[in-house]
Amino acid sequence: MFSTVLSAALDGMNVELVHVEADVSNGLPMFHMVGYLSGEVKEAGERVKTALINSGFSVPPKKIIINLAPATVKKRGSSFDLPIALALLETFSYLEEGKLENIMTVGELGLNGEVLKVPGVLPIVMEAKRRGCTACLVPMENVMEGQLVDNMEIIGVGKVMDVLDFLSDKESYLAEQKQRIRDGLENESSQLCGNEIPDFADIQGQHAAKRAAEIAVSGQHNILMIGTPGASKTMIAKRISTILPPMSKEELLEISKIYSVAGLLGEQAGIRQRPFRQIHHTATKAALIGGGIVPSPGEISLAHGGVLMMDELAEFPKTVLEVLRQPLEEREIQIIRTRGTYRFPADFLLFAAMNKRTLVPIQVNDRVRVKVA
Repeated sequence: MFSTVLSAALDGMNVELVHVEADVSNGLPMFHMVGYLSGEVKEAGERVKTALINSGFSVPPKKIIINLAPATVKKRGSSFDLPIALALLETFSYLEEGKLENIMTVGELGLNGEVLKVPGVLPIVMEAKRRGCTACLVPMENVMEGQLVDNMEIIGVGKVMDVLDFLSDKESYLAEQKQRIRDGLENESSQLCGNEIPDFADIQGQHAAKRAAEIAVSGQHNILMIGTPGASKTMIAKRISTILPPMSKEELLEISKIYSVAGLLGEQAGIRQRPFRQIHHTATKAALIGGGIVPSPGEISLAHGGVLMMDELAEFPKTVLEVLRQPLEEREIQIIRTRGTYRFPADFLLFAAMNKRTLVPIQVNDRVRVKVA
């Protein structure tokens, strides 16, 4: 018997649709997966079989072939566990044929059948909406992230059995899910009340420095502050993002999408405050602009729409400073690999700071020389 479930693969900031196909037939018992898979995707076979057995399903000793199409797209990550499991359940007749048609599915499985959160759910849901999907099945911890996209039904599942519960009684399941989300929002708001958010009004004195920061924000100018240690340079930088204009819905989605791809969004419902990123002078080029076999966003992309602070600017290597040329001019970074060119947004306000250096006269062999201290 043959079945297929719709899923997706991340490629940088781009999303490629993937059809998870399962075929079960008589023959020598085996579990074989094909479709240009990485190591972590190949391991999904053992995770899925164990998860299904521990969830109370029977996995018959059959010849099982799993194909992730198209075969020209490299599949990475653990988000294919849940669609593989559902495709098998449909071939084993635990699910009615066609029930999951036009539903995007992503999620990692634990050995006990629990559905674990995965990165990149927000861009996947956005692509699913663009492709005309009717709903998205995602891990329960990714529900609030997925609900940032309007006019798309997001179904959160905590374990494999939840999918069957949803398909058997959709209305009651969604009502219970809304109650869980409501409780989660109340807990989040109570935690936020106890955390004081830095405010630009906290700065006392330093009128010239505050005026310079306000001008920089008004015109989206980069700024360099030079002063003695303890002159409030870092304090001002941390609070600049609080006087930036409020984010629009489009900006919120774009910034949250970057953090989702980087796996830094957590369970929160998007990035609600403009980001502030502070990097140390020991940061490498890859950490700054992003990198990897399949590049992930770097610090300049994580600061998109907000503020990037480079403290002790004079201590940064020249090679690291040089890579800022393109993003400062074009407001994006291009990372070129043999498989293609990856583009990440990088429209940020650069706040650089360095300590004031003094000239100290020293006497050497009856000659006065100047030492920079």
